[in-house]
Formats: sequence, structure tokens, C-alpha cells
Amino acid sequence: MTALVFDLDGTLIDSAPDLHLAANLVLRDEGLPEITFAQARSFIGKGAANLISRVMTAVGLGDDPDEHARLLAKFMEHYEGEPANTVLYPGVVDALARLEAAGHPMGLCTNKPGEPTRIALRHFGLDRFMKAVASADTLPERKPDPAPLQHVARALGDGTALYIGDSEVDAETARRAGLPFALYTEGYRKTPISELYHTYIFDHFDQLPDLVARHGASVEA
Repeated sequence: MTALVFDLDGTLIDSAPDLHLAANLVLRDEGLPEITFAQARSFIGKGAANLISRVMTAVGLGDDPDEHARLLAKFMEHYEGEPANTVLYPGVVDALARLEAAGHPMGLCTNKPGEPTRIALRHFGLDRFMKAVASADTLPERKPDPAPLQHVARALGDGTALYIGDSEVDAETARRAGLPFALYTEGYRKTPISELYHTYIFDHFDQLPDLVARHGASVEA
């Protein structure tokens, strides 16, 4: 049975509103200009440390490592609680339930830090589906390095899996891992679909169970 590994932000959950809020709370505390929602959304994908680097550049703070560490710590203080404005993408829970009933082992591979990942999974009731999780602090490597994805795929079975994600980082991770990739087109992607590595595309989670079934049939043929 095909193992399924999911990205989190931009794939299962739309966390951009809470990430935007946390970043602006930091900037407000510092007496700095706030960033727009579009900016915050475009900064998502490579983890909190990268997001803060992008925020610092956007407001003209440069790249001092000590300042980055201080602001990242403040950001995490604002962000590590229960999600306030984050929402599930439509159809996620039903799709995961159908895939679970069909016997597919499922896991998660995200660049989100471990504690916010655990809180989000529990908050939305997704933890019951995920049999293996790699977050930003599980391994020394982070996406697009293939190691976290390969780690989860191995934990779910024989190391073969279908990866489901939304972004350039996810596409590159799947390509480097040598795994098929289902691109969710309604997430945080900025690059045209035609320019990204992908095996399948879908724009609503209602479509995913049938897509996975077709993939399984093609693999077994």
C-alpha cells in the first residue's frame, strides 16, 4: 500500500495569517514598520529562521546573527501557542480519513519547528493520522534536503512513498529524494506549475483519494 507523506503549512493548513500576526507583533514591539500579508505569505516555506531573515531584510535590519537570534526567539514566543487564525484547507480531514480507511500509512515532513508542529497537529485532530513526523528539529537537515522526507518514508514502510506538498521547496525535496510528488496548487507556490517538478496536481482535497488510488494502480501495473 502506498505510503503518503504530507507537508504541513500551505498543504494541510493555511497558517499564513498566524505567521503574519506573529511577525508583526515582533516588529511592533521593536518599533519597526510592519510587513504586509502578501510579504509574510511569500516568506513561508523554509522554516521560521528563514522567515525572520526575510522579515529582517524587508524592514532594513540587515543580517546580524545576534539580532536574528533575538528576533527569532521573540517570534517563537508569539507563535508557539494554539493557532488563532490558522485554518485547515477544505476537505483535508475527510480525505485523510478516506486514505486511512483504504490502508495508507501517513506521515508528515515539514520545516516548521517541532513544538508548533505538534500543537497544530493536535489542535486540528491531524495527529491521529500521522504515524511518523519530521519537523525542523528532527534531523540536522531540512527541506529541500531530501533527508527528512526519506526519514519519514522509511519510517512508514520500505522507503517508497508519494509526497504531497504545495511549494517550490516541496517539489525540490521530492525531486532530490527521487519520489513522486503530488502538487497542491492552492498553497504558497509562487512559480508556475509547468516549471516545478511534479507527478500529479490537484486543487482540492476531495480529489486526493482518487489520485492516490490511480497512483497505486499505476505502480502495481
